[in-house]
Amino acid sequence: MPFANFKVPAGTLTDQQKAEIIHRTTDLYADIYGERARAGTMVLVEEVTDGGWGIGDQVLTLAVLQGGPTEQTPNAEE
Repeated sequence: MPFANFKVPAGTLTDQQKAEIIHRTTDLYADIYGERARAGTMVLVEEVTDGGWGIGDQVLTLAVLQGGPTEQTPNAEE
């Protein structure tokens, strides 16, 4: 069973946009594996709470993702 898991910032997608992610991802798997894969394809769109993730030791918030000021993460070695 093909499976895709999308993690997105909470509150940034409408229900319609989430549905589009699900439909397009399912179509992609069906294009790759054939129509037999469509019925078993699972797509999960998870909303991550603001500040609940990070990249490169930087906590990501919606403000940061939208190009706002970055919040520095304290370095454990200092």
